[in-house]
Amino acid sequence: MLPAMKRRIAVIPGDGIGPEVTGEGLKILECVNDRSGLGLELVPFDWGADRYLATGVSIPAGALDDLRQNYAAVYLGAIGDPRVPDMQHARDIILGLRFGLDLYVNCRPVRLLHESICPIKGQTPDDIDFVILRENTEGPYAGVGGNFKLGTPDEVAMQQDVSTRLGVERVVRYAFDFAVATGRRSVCMADKHNVQPAVGGLWLRTFHQVAGEYPGIEAFHMFADALALQMVREPRRFAVIVTNNLFGDLLTDLGAALEGGLGMAASANLNPGHLSMFEPIHGSAPPFAGKDIANPMGMILSGAMMLEALGHAGEARQVEQAVARAVMAGQGTPDIGGTLGTRATGDAILEHLRAPRSTS
Repeated sequence: MLPAMKRRIAVIPGDGIGPEVTGEGLKILECVNDRSGLGLELVPFDWGADRYLATGVSIPAGALDDLRQNYAAVYLGAIGDPRVPDMQHARDIILGLRFGLDLYVNCRPVRLLHESICPIKGQTPDDIDFVILRENTEGPYAGVGGNFKLGTPDEVAMQQDVSTRLGVERVVRYAFDFAVATGRRSVCMADKHNVQPAVGGLWLRTFHQVAGEYPGIEAFHMFADALALQMVREPRRFAVIVTNNLFGDLLTDLGAALEGGLGMAASANLNPGHLSMFEPIHGSAPPFAGKDIANPMGMILSGAMMLEALGHAGEARQVEQAVARAVMAGQGTPDIGGTLGTRATGDAILEHLRAPRSTS
């Protein structure tokens, strides 16, 4: 059992469709919390564009220390607003949390709940069920680089890929440990060492060295572009994929398409054993805000991932099953072929969660 103060969940609805999908996610979490007596305290945070425009502050001073000391997890809706054209507040909050809390594993399950929402004919839930683990604190997103002669015809732009042995090894090792813990048969590492021999070579050497410690897990390598092709042609081939920050960003959006679209995709930003953050991968989607059309399933499934990380695996499975039953019943938003709005979709999932479960 977590200490009392560590039962708190920091809830950041954020911008755009964030508050809408967060509201549906909270309905589900509150139901599970009350029914199972989990004792979780869902604490709202007003971080986002409104606060930034009013105060110029993205993350208040001392906030990261407060989160580390007093909270068990962060539940994030989405950040990004066209009223802040340079998206400074989004970078401050999203990257501030990832780097400041050292959330070095981005875990994105790719799991098809029903064949009707897959864009590839003939694929079933048995065919599409793998996990992509993306290194989350290094690579091109480290912010090393700049511009020379900015805005002139002679402008030069450089962006450095920063990869360290420590950063690579810990996410690769997590991938193998994850495979063992979840009974998955293989780990595939994706890079481009054919054109990035320094960074790619570090990844490849580290991968093979760590793989040698896990003889029961099949370890294989693919170039990232070839992997993208095979994810579409033969998704059943994969169990766990581990890759760097940039390739992971791209491949996980492709993975989201396989499971029905961005609205279905959940994620966890992990510092294993420490405070972690859970969010859907779809972003704030400002054009859809306020229209009651955003798919809340990715947010709800991110909440299930959070419950599991907090030690409530049974409750996490209940939430996942409720979402799956809603999908199978055609109860969803238009992006997955349904006719319901955001709130009605959340209500449908809530009803499935509350329905008596068979004990047979």
